[in-house]
Amino acid sequence: MKIGAQLYTVREHTQTAADFAATIKKVANMGYKRVQVSAIGPIPAQEVADICKTHEIDIVITHTNPARIKDETEAVIAEHRIMGADYIGIGATPGGYERNKNGVRQFIVDFTPAAQKIKDAGMTLMYHNHDFEFEKYDSKLMMGYLVEEFPLLGFTLDTYWVQAGGADPSAWIKALAGRVDVVHLKDMAWAGGKQLMAEVMEGNLNWHSIFDACTAAGVQYAMVEQDDCYGANPFKCLEKSLNNLKEAKKWFV
Repeated sequence: MKIGAQLYTVREHTQTAADFAATIKKVANMGYKRVQVSAIGPIPAQEVADICKTHEIDIVITHTNPARIKDETEAVIAEHRIMGADYIGIGATPGGYERNKNGVRQFIVDFTPAAQKIKDAGMTLMYHNHDFEFEKYDSKLMMGYLVEEFPLLGFTLDTYWVQAGGADPSAWIKALAGRVDVVHLKDMAWAGGKQLMAEVMEGNLNWHSIFDACTAAGVQYAMVEQDDCYGANPFKCLEKSLNNLKEAKKWFV
């Protein structure tokens, strides 16, 4: 696997072109060589690509506005070609879809045409899970409907959110072999009676099992993410995760 940084972690520092450039420089100086572009400001794709190229950073995947993916698919594909990203990501089921069997099935119907166009362009539509996908509708998990009824869909499996949903990250990574080219590495800690997000290998997830599962499933990219740093410097959190992952180097290239 190749390690990257999910820029959602530092989203407050990517809202202008100048801030984005400064952030990419910091991320590159830490030792990251690839990123996921997510939650940045209205910066043109060419400028994003140029800034990353300047710092020898590859763009692997994005999280893109789902409405644009559905309604402006060709434009989204063109932007990803400019950025050199083969994966077009949806961060969650968009608002407006009920969290039940009918809602998930309507999502599948509405996004299948876009997923086909994306596949025809040599790219993959990727779905990022949270915890709610592990609720059962008529005795089947929402994730089950997505996996079984949306074969064009790839998955950016988020280790923290799988665990938060009461499921096993390693088992799900293995179950999605061939459809899980990208994972989000995010740890779960317990402190003060609360479940918290943590730097990778600073919490309680079984990382060796997760890394073995990633290898078995053919995961290509492991993107470090921490949605909430609880007042800590998010750049320091990204750096700490990367330094910890260096101790697990046998799983990474």
